[in-house]
Amino acid sequence: MAFRADEAAQANYHEAENYLIPRARDASEAERQRSKDAFADIVDRCGPVIDSYPTWHPLVRNHNAHSPQTLPSDRCGYKGLDHTRYFVNGFITCPYGDGQEVIDSVNDLHRHHVASITAEKLDVQFYNPTATPILVTCNWEKPLPMDRMIPLSIAMPLILEQELPCWRWSEVAETWETMRSYFLGNPHGSRSSLFVNQETGQAIKKVWNALIYTGMFGPIKV
Repeated sequence: MAFRADEAAQANYHEAENYLIPRARDASEAERQRSKDAFADIVDRCGPVIDSYPTWHPLVRNHNAHSPQTLPSDRCGYKGLDHTRYFVNGFITCPYGDGQEVIDSVNDLHRHHVASITAEKLDVQFYNPTATPILVTCNWEKPLPMDRMIPLSIAMPLILEQELPCWRWSEVAETWETMRSYFLGNPHGSRSSLFVNQETGQAIKKVWNALIYTGMFGPIKV
């Protein structure tokens, strides 16, 4: 089935909205509407709701190179995350308590050379009235293009920085079919996702195929 970005984004939007907006028994209709409006503003700011990140994305790049991550967690420097939903350039997490552990862990992350990561408490109800919603945002140093997709000029060097050192320990080369979820994020199609457009995805595939056919990672895994 062909990948339809708009349909995937819409389906994820409704799932995340239903998850985060307080139930009618926990909040007034006015408060629930305020939460819905805030959620829409965050999507406008941070991009579509997604299932997981490309492993090269700054939000999940603080990790052991031998164990790349696709979701923010303690494995890539975050502490205290709970009841979390993800966007192309940010995520909302709703821990019980004051959420200061989340903010402190974000402040302690290593500075990334292409983007800064910030955290802020939100003055709105998400998930549960006793939870503290926190928005963690990836702020790119260079403006994104009009389509708000991550351009090849950023994605490709991040992929190369991550993957090239692997030639030192890898035993086999993984094909595009295996690696595309890690390079494109989820949801995705054969060469595009909510992170990168078709042209960028095709270029990433072409470069990856060129790399694995050098033999630098070992024989191609079939």
